[in-house]
Amino acid sequence: MTDSAAAANEEWTVQRILQWTTDFLKQKGVESPRREAELLLAHARKCARIKLYTEFEVVLTDDERTSMRGFVKRRAQREPLAYITGKREFYGRDFAVGAGVLVPRPETETLVDVCLEFIGKELPTRVCEVGFGSGCIAVTLAKQRPNVNVVATDLSAAAMEFASRNVNDHHVAKQVSLLGGDGFEPAVTAASELFDGIVSNPPYIRDDELAGLAPEVAQHEPHEALVSGADGLDLIRRLVADAPAMLVPGGWIAMEVDPAQCNAVSDLYKAAGFGEVRIRKDLGGDDRIVSAKLMAKSSG
Repeated sequence: MTDSAAAANEEWTVQRILQWTTDFLKQKGVESPRREAELLLAHARKCARIKLYTEFEVVLTDDERTSMRGFVKRRAQREPLAYITGKREFYGRDFAVGAGVLVPRPETETLVDVCLEFIGKELPTRVCEVGFGSGCIAVTLAKQRPNVNVVATDLSAAAMEFASRNVNDHHVAKQVSLLGGDGFEPAVTAASELFDGIVSNPPYIRDDELAGLAPEVAQHEPHEALVSGADGLDLIRRLVADAPAMLVPGGWIAMEVDPAQCNAVSDLYKAAGFGEVRIRKDLGGDDRIVSAKLMAKSSG
C-alpha cells in the first residue's frame, strides 16, 4: 500500500485496499486477516464495518489512506487489534481498551454468566472483583443486574484509566466503585459490610509459558495481568485463602483459570472451606470457570 504502487496502478478503492490488506496480514501470520482488514478500514474511514460492502468502488481519501497505512503497519507488528481501534466488544457492548490493559476475551463472558446465575434479580447484592482491568466484568454485572453493587480493585494505573472511562460511558458509576491497590486490601479498607460474592479473572499463566504465547499477548499485553509464578497459581492461592473472610455465610466465588488448573483450584477452594465446587466450560469447550459457595462452619 505504497504511494508508488498507487500511482502505477488503479486508485485505492475500498475493495482493492481490503484485498491488499487481507493478503498482507495473512503473510504476517495474523488470524482472520479478512475480518481484521475490514475492522481496520472501518476504523480508518470512521464508519460501520457493514458500510464497506456498499462502498466497494469508493476511492479512499488521502487522510483515510494515511490512517489505514499506519493501522496496518501496527497490526503487522502484531499489536492487538483492540489497541489500534481503541475498543473491544464484550457481552454485546463496546469497551475502551488500550496499552496496559488486558483485552477482554470471549471466555470471560462465561465467567459473567456464572456470576449472573448466583445473583438474583431483586435483592441488593454486593460483589467484590479483584483485578478489574478494563472494567468489563464489573460494568457488565451492573448493566445486567441493576440491584448489584460492585467494589473492584486493581493495581494498574492504566486499568484505572480505562475502567473509569468504561464505567462512565456505560452509566454505572452509582453501582461500581473502582479502587486502586493489591488484592482485597482496598476493598477491606473501604467496605463496611461483607460481600455476597467474589469474582476474578486473575493472572494464571505460568512464568515459562509467556514466551510461547502469541506476539499480541507476549509482546504487548501487560505481563502483570497474565503471569503468576511457576505454576500460574501464586495470586489465586492468596485470593482463595483470603476470600472466606470477605464473604457472608453461603457467599460465592467464581474465577477464570487455565483448563489445566481447574482441579487444583477446586482443591484450593475445598481446603479454604468452600463447597458445591463446579467447573464450567467456556464457549470453546474447555474447562475454564471454577465456582463454589462458602460452607457454614460446623458448631461441633
